[in-house]
Amino acid sequence: MFLIIRRKHVLTVMCIVLIAVLAVVFSSRVFRQGEALPAFASVNWGLGFSEEGKPPTGNASQEYLRQYDSWYLGDTQKKTIYLTFDAGYEAGYTPSILDTLKKHNVEAAFFVVGNYIETCPELVKRMTEEGHIVGNHTYHHYNMSQISDEAAFNEEMDSLADLYRETTGKELEKFYRPPQGIYSEENLKMAQKLGYKTIFWSLAYVDWYQDKQPTKEQAFEKLIPRIHPGAIVLLHSTSKTNAEILDELLTKWEEMGYTFGSLRELTGGVKQATDKE
Repeated sequence: MFLIIRRKHVLTVMCIVLIAVLAVVFSSRVFRQGEALPAFASVNWGLGFSEEGKPPTGNASQEYLRQYDSWYLGDTQKKTIYLTFDAGYEAGYTPSILDTLKKHNVEAAFFVVGNYIETCPELVKRMTEEGHIVGNHTYHHYNMSQISDEAAFNEEMDSLADLYRETTGKELEKFYRPPQGIYSEENLKMAQKLGYKTIFWSLAYVDWYQDKQPTKEQAFEKLIPRIHPGAIVLLHSTSKTNAEILDELLTKWEEMGYTFGSLRELTGGVKQATDKE
């Protein structure tokens, strides 16, 4: 009887030790991956807001992004906003958005895909003529982190730039936004090699569902308290709500003491934020 109990105890202890060892091995493996992800590992851009009116923390640091000519914040000591729109298709709201930007003398950036230029050439020309940046959102809006071949990556970027040139007679400015905010370290390197500045964002909200548009109140609940110095704001030009609230939204931000800057200024030498600021 004594021997049976002893064996049970030994087996129990051995199981506990084995579980502990496996836990240590697993946790150390996760830690190492967090320290140095594979070059083509997919990363979904994400933000953490801790205090109202203060810049959020990105899931990649400013120092890290800076290596690849990438930004998600401007100078956090200045109440400047950089307004950007993603345009995957035209829903009928861009003319109103452009009218409002003109009223407030705001220069924005529109990140477009191939289909947008093909179907809305006059709107793309208007964006350009009114001084806005037209940026590269890739030709097909693929998950670019899944493209490991440099030639294929370049084709997605160059095809959009070529179409823009054919449509407007001008060269596309070298600003890039990864579709859905999904990227890899190698993607950032490839874009940098092509001369692009990669632009993420520090403020956005769920505004892209056509059949589930936020109310004005819901939009302001996100966009007013979370605005912060140096904010790169992402809105979708496909949003009915955005078109309806934009005039009032810009007015509210102006009343809070904010002015609007250009990505050209931001990426051309304006002091960048650090995560410690």
